[in-house]
Amino acid sequence: MPFVTIQITREGSTPGADAATADEKAQLIHGVSKLLLDVLGKPMDATFVVIDEVETENWGWGGLPVEQFRARRRAG
Repeated sequence: MPFVTIQITREGSTPGADAATADEKAQLIHGVSKLLLDVLGKPMDATFVVIDEVETENWGWGGLPVEQFRARRRAG
């Protein structure tokens, strides 16, 4: 029984959105389940998928909070 955790940032995929939509999450769940079926032969009804949305202030990159890292990259 596969158990898959997908971690994504709590940011929308379109301007003004602050999180993935229910449809986007459904597509992720289906896609991961289908991949495990296709590659490992794991039945989709035996695959569990959890989507964990991480607030941007709760992760970092390059030794900085992600927003600071992104600002530094934009400044070039």
